Amino acid sequence: MELKKGCSFALLVPTSMGIRLTPEDNQPVHCATRFIIQATSAESNVASVVSYLGLPVKVLTALVKGSPIARFIKDNLASRHMLVEAKEVPQGGPWGYRHQINIADTGYGSRAPRVWNDRSGEVGRTMKAEDFDLERIFGQEGVQVVHLSGLIGALSPETGYFCLEIARTAKKYGTRLSFDLNYRASFWKNREKELRAIFSEIASLADILVGNEEDFQLCLGIEGPETGGKGLAGKIDGFKGMIEQVQRSFPQASVFATTLREVISCQQHLWGAIMSFGSDWYVVEPREIFVLDRIGGGDGFVGGLLYGILRGWPPEKWIQFGWACGALVVTLLTDYAQPLDEEEIWSIWEGNARVKR
Repeated sequence: MELKKGCSFALLVPTSMGIRLTPEDNQPVHCATRFIIQATSAESNVASVVSYLGLPVKVLTALVKGSPIARFIKDNLASRHMLVEAKEVPQGGPWGYRHQINIADTGYGSRAPRVWNDRSGEVGRTMKAEDFDLERIFGQEGVQVVHLSGLIGALSPETGYFCLEIARTAKKYGTRLSFDLNYRASFWKNREKELRAIFSEIASLADILVGNEEDFQLCLGIEGPETGGKGLAGKIDGFKGMIEQVQRSFPQASVFATTLREVISCQQHLWGAIMSFGSDWYVVEPREIFVLDRIGGGDGFVGGLLYGILRGWPPEKWIQFGWACGALVVTLLTDYAQPLDEEEIWSIWEGNARVKR
């Protein structure tokens, strides 16, 4: 895939940042007295693979002016080697704006994970295209790939049109567009017609489309896969058929991808992936991985996929690196990848867990 040259940024992500609270030692939220805090968002999770491995990343977001949580978020993103451009919004008093809070029970053994989202008054819902100079960002600074997520696209009417304007401006300046559909029923309630139109236009401009069967069906109206066999391996042909339907509906895109996951227990998953590029298929057959915290594995996959594209690797390495980045994330306390180097990721792909001295 040919990328624009002479750009200041390899990757740009618009996002609504917040904090994630996770009990220590895999405990349930209602039993816990000690929590780990981290800065989080799906889109910055994707970008972390790229930034930790040395490519320049820019984040567009909104922050509460003067908030210590906003300072915590800015410092965290700086530690991930990301440049932040933010609209700072006054809090407006104790009942005004704030950053989202994600409270997560990671689960353990036979106890399933549970995630509670507290997003009332979320400052990220205010983001609009006029908050940022998109002509400067895309026309003067230059961006190779912009990554959009359905989470930010469906957050509010303002952010939906914000993402749409970013997609249109990206196409105008020759920036490649990645779109992870990320359907959430609670975001779409009573907004189906509005969001279907926005998501369909963004998908029609995208070069890279990522989503599972629910995402493609409910965001874009694509018929779901026919799955004849048992387990994930038996579903691969059905997923291929679904992606072929997406290809016919959105021929502008050249890369289509989805992950495959089967949960054995909270700590053991089967993890695979399917990708098409042009007329070629690339499949990672489901393999067993060990899981500390499953949240963020899909974002790690997308980040690794985009990193391979940005590095100009052959397509079979895109999906391999993405699969391994996802497998890395689920072994970490953070919901984003912090790869030391490319070698660490390729060792995961090769199944080499020997000590490196």
